[in-house]
Amino acid sequence: MQQYFHSVTLDSDKCKGCINCIKHCPTEAIRVRQSKAHIIKERCIDCGECIRICPHNAKKAVTDSLSDIEKYKYKVAIPAPTLYGQFETVDDINVVLNALKAIGFDAVFEVARAAEIVTLATKDLILQNRISFPIISTACPAVVRLIRVRFPGLIDNLLPLLSPMEVAAKIMRKTSIEKTGLKPEEIGIFFISPCAAKMTDSKEPLGTSKSEVDGVIAIKDIYIPLTKAINKLDKDNLESLASAGRHGVGWALNGGEASALTDDEYISVNGINNVISVLEELDENKFRNIKFAELGACTGGCVGGPLTVENGFVADTRIKSLMRKLSKYTMESNMPDIRLEDVLWTSKPEYFSIMKLDDDMEKAMQKMQQMDEIFERLPQLDCGSCGSPSCKALAEDIVRGKGNEMDCVFNLRKRVQSLAKEMINLDENMINFKYEE
Repeated sequence: MQQYFHSVTLDSDKCKGCINCIKHCPTEAIRVRQSKAHIIKERCIDCGECIRICPHNAKKAVTDSLSDIEKYKYKVAIPAPTLYGQFETVDDINVVLNALKAIGFDAVFEVARAAEIVTLATKDLILQNRISFPIISTACPAVVRLIRVRFPGLIDNLLPLLSPMEVAAKIMRKTSIEKTGLKPEEIGIFFISPCAAKMTDSKEPLGTSKSEVDGVIAIKDIYIPLTKAINKLDKDNLESLASAGRHGVGWALNGGEASALTDDEYISVNGINNVISVLEELDENKFRNIKFAELGACTGGCVGGPLTVENGFVADTRIKSLMRKLSKYTMESNMPDIRLEDVLWTSKPEYFSIMKLDDDMEKAMQKMQQMDEIFERLPQLDCGSCGSPSCKALAEDIVRGKGNEMDCVFNLRKRVQSLAKEMINLDENMINFKYEE
């Protein structure tokens, strides 16, 4: 079976065996067995919901550390625009970008600027009629993976363009080589990320065979050193590093990508459960008048990512304030020398089946029938007490040999009550037998 790299992992020592995670996982990728959670890797889409809701911090994201930049001679930061909304006192994006250089980076390029390049490329594809409607954004790697495992019929609707992160890294790899004369491998390009899925995306990039990103650093891990650097900066003598306009910075917010297309025929949805509902309707062709669907796994957009520090709604307000100061900029001005062909996918993502019960079709049908029979014997309350997220999931686990019907507390109680009655009857029969003697 095909294996994915996963950035979301479990710390078993911290896990207390509660069922919060299994009830919130959108792909039913978690089970609790023997008082410990287990992640079914082929089902996980690295959305980070379990990281967000685990009360014991047992779920965590595997990302790079700031010290990893020292492995390279020339160090480049490509921050997500979400980073700008994390600091209460920042009213100029240049402050954040200068602080990144102050903590060790040699150069900085905004992913927000790359987002504007992707927006212009999207417009070109639409004008050239080279894409099917409705177009589904590929900016959120968790949503893309969700489509690959649950909605294969929508793969052809995915926007076939590299992510802004990948575009930014591609631009800076070329620019840095030209500037320094260093070899590509001597240049380290690090994405400053609000989510775990971007780490996964850097390891298994969408639409290209190899990512230009060398590392992904979580916003929460860089926040403290960056805050210290911001406090020490001479705000009157900042280097002018910001290049993105309001449309690019707006990608951090729900609806930012879609609104940048300046087309009213779009839908913007955030929150993984809402996304699933919309994908189900898109799969059934219910949105006939929609040209573009922006779908983000995190509530509120990227500002709600599990690796951020600030409350997503507060960060949203701060970024909107910064955007108002950028209104004079346009996407088309001073655009880097990059063509549509440079940001197009070179490979198409494939469907990844996680639902197949058996390679043999006849055996798979038999197992499906067994699942239905087991499901009918279960209480169908979906309480999660068995360690599976639903009764249907438990039935599947039983067929796969990963559980049994007595894992269900209700069935176990019935069985115990039945055994108790049998014991009482047996005891009464023994008494009657002795009395007859």
